Amino acid sequence: MKEQKKSKKEWPKIDRYDPAEIEPRWQERWANDGLYNADIDPSRPKHYALTMLPYPSGDLHIGHWYAMTPSDARARYMHMRGYNVMFPMGFDAFGLPAENAAIQRNIHPKEWTYANIARMRKQLKSMGAMIDWRREAISADPSYYRWTQWFFLKLFTNGLAYRKRSAVDWCPHCNTTLAREQVVGEGRVCERCGTPVIKKDLEQWFFRITKYADELLDFSHLDWPEHIKLLQKNWIGRSEGARVKFNTEDGDAIEVFTTRPDTLWGATFMVLAPEHPLVQKLTIPEKTEAVRSYVEQAVRQTDIQRETVDKEKTGIFTGGYAINPVNGERIPVWIADYVLMTYGTGGIMAVPAHDQRDFEFARKYDIEIRPVILPEGIDSLDGATMPEAVIANGIMINSGPLSGTPGDQSFDRTIAYLEERGSGERAVNYRLRDWLISRQRYWGAPIPIIYCPKCGIVPIPEDQLPVLLPDDVKWRPTGESPLKLHPTWRNTTCPRCGGKAERETDTMDTFVCSSWYHLRYLDPLDDQRPFDQKEYDYWMPVDTYTGGAEHATMHLIYSRFFHKAARDLGIAKGPEPMMQLRNQGQILGPDGQRMSKSRGNVIDPDEQLRKYGADSVRAYLMFGYRWREGGPWSTKNIHGVIRWLHRVWAIVLETANADSTDSDPEQVRKLLRKLHETIRQETHDLEHFEFNTVISGLMELTNEIYAARDAGLCGDPAFNEAIEGLLLLMAPITPHIAEELWSRLGKPYSIHVQPWPVFNPEMAKKEEITLIVQVNGKVRDRILVPADIDDEEAKRQALASVTVQRFMAGKEPRKIIVVPKRLVNIVI
Repeated sequence: MKEQKKSKKEWPKIDRYDPAEIEPRWQERWANDGLYNADIDPSRPKHYALTMLPYPSGDLHIGHWYAMTPSDARARYMHMRGYNVMFPMGFDAFGLPAENAAIQRNIHPKEWTYANIARMRKQLKSMGAMIDWRREAISADPSYYRWTQWFFLKLFTNGLAYRKRSAVDWCPHCNTTLAREQVVGEGRVCERCGTPVIKKDLEQWFFRITKYADELLDFSHLDWPEHIKLLQKNWIGRSEGARVKFNTEDGDAIEVFTTRPDTLWGATFMVLAPEHPLVQKLTIPEKTEAVRSYVEQAVRQTDIQRETVDKEKTGIFTGGYAINPVNGERIPVWIADYVLMTYGTGGIMAVPAHDQRDFEFARKYDIEIRPVILPEGIDSLDGATMPEAVIANGIMINSGPLSGTPGDQSFDRTIAYLEERGSGERAVNYRLRDWLISRQRYWGAPIPIIYCPKCGIVPIPEDQLPVLLPDDVKWRPTGESPLKLHPTWRNTTCPRCGGKAERETDTMDTFVCSSWYHLRYLDPLDDQRPFDQKEYDYWMPVDTYTGGAEHATMHLIYSRFFHKAARDLGIAKGPEPMMQLRNQGQILGPDGQRMSKSRGNVIDPDEQLRKYGADSVRAYLMFGYRWREGGPWSTKNIHGVIRWLHRVWAIVLETANADSTDSDPEQVRKLLRKLHETIRQETHDLEHFEFNTVISGLMELTNEIYAARDAGLCGDPAFNEAIEGLLLLMAPITPHIAEELWSRLGKPYSIHVQPWPVFNPEMAKKEEITLIVQVNGKVRDRILVPADIDDEEAKRQALASVTVQRFMAGKEPRKIIVVPKRLVNIVI
């Protein structure tokens, strides 16, 4: 082996790395050249990369960058892999904050929203992302919400949109409904005036998402995180059981759903939700005031508050009774806030011997506890002395004709018994409820419905869409929707009979707009249909979708429903809209708290951009955190990223014109091994969204290139290959500096259309050494391990040796001694 050369060459002076000059220049060039325009190209495989569109609430914060720049890096990587990549962007522009701004700042929601969009669009462009801006879609544009209204009409005419009375949060002082966000504090008060919020029934519009409950539980086509699938599964809440009919003493039916019909003989009382329609009729006169007071208190709580497990159970006896259908017994009917009208039937049969919540309630209010299931290993049960409920797995007891039925037969035999008597039937229940889309708000897509005294509910003809929001609106401090108060907009003519009629003044939930935005990106300028069919056939479904996990049970489930409904209506195709989903974590403020203006901990990306440049911020956001986890913002470590970029800048330009030398073959092999190791690792990491290890790998390769320079490899083809490989690997992460240095090397424009480097498996093989493994000082095995193995990995591999395990004979090691890279001695 040749003696290693130490280069003492004076490197040429180079100009300073100046991201403020480089980055906007390349952004302008890419935009002018349409470098990222995504057009149909049947000769290339497509990749539709989508990141959740932002709400234009003001300025982007660093959290937007954290979500979007790694998503952009992944899209760029796929582009270099040879895919025809579409990476669009838009704005989810309707919503409550715009209305709040209108009231607080005396500015029209449209003006506020579009000013924010202009500012955020500029900020998004400063990231250097490969966004195809020709495809921008804004949900508040009439050209967009025309088709939101069109989708509504399609759902309505096919029985998937309907109207019914439903409870809303209502402020009696402001005389208006409130969105969830406007109900604040443990006391549930109006955020505007502080008045306690009540529930009020209003006629509202729903989408029949429950029709798709079972299909939404099928995740077989999806590459989605398991916790997202679990959240959706729990949200849908499918339960198999029986629907059982109890009757009141007046003959009114109370239907309950139970997953344990075999415990019916142990139902010693019933509990209804305070809002149940039979409560008033069941309540005897002397209980009226107590029941009314309890109902008022209960309906002011959220469902979450009412279902809290550790909350003390409270209730009121109505004075009324129901008849247990299996034994004819008269059982008391109570109301309690832990029973919800929004789940099941709004009533439950209470079996205190086998349900801990019912047990605690029965003990508190001195209600009979009757065991009807005898678990294996227990001789007998006495309800009067039971310290707690017992699990309902075992033989049926105290159950009339079914006493003695084994546990594995009890469910089916009880259902058969109920069906024979006409008292119940096998059933499936879902926690999922139909999607309430009505919002008593101005800044949303108007619901395209007219109410005619003669014709009833009339859908607006498609050729009259969009129903435009009026611009000339006045805002009341109460926040009441101006659509209700508008002197002319509300009044219209019936399209069927031509008579006087009124428009629906509710607007749609903004989640309706965002349930199909991925389709509008296909052709946002199409004024004949919501999207171009050719574009759909080429681009759909979305291949990779990125965004926050907090959308699991709203946007992500609504989008799936929307797609399946559209498919059944012949509008869409395939089982799912988004095939792969990946979630990022959250960047917190430097204080570890969620960023908010009130806390004063919001990090402004524009300021970071001015200080460090887009590439530095991009790279730091990917290097400083595990993308799926996030963490508190800190500028401490960003300087390491900045130093790395300066080092790359220097090594590329200083060695660009170096003459070829007689290089040491061993040093060449070492450099090429590191290059191909890095290509292999970066490819794996970008495939799996492991961005932090991508950056660390690039830093290690940079160090190896510097070592090769100092060993005299400058000008060698292997050195040039390593430099070019480094820039190609950097291109998705730090697109500007990679493009600039690629250009300065005289390479063809653009680096972003070059093929992704391919690793050679033979070259990527790590050097191996033989590790001696001893047991109690005697050599028992020799194993091949990577030359750079650390002590912990050496221990792990030594203990994993089959030969060593035989000599250990199942004994635990008392001590493990490691001589680094030479020997492991296991003492037993």
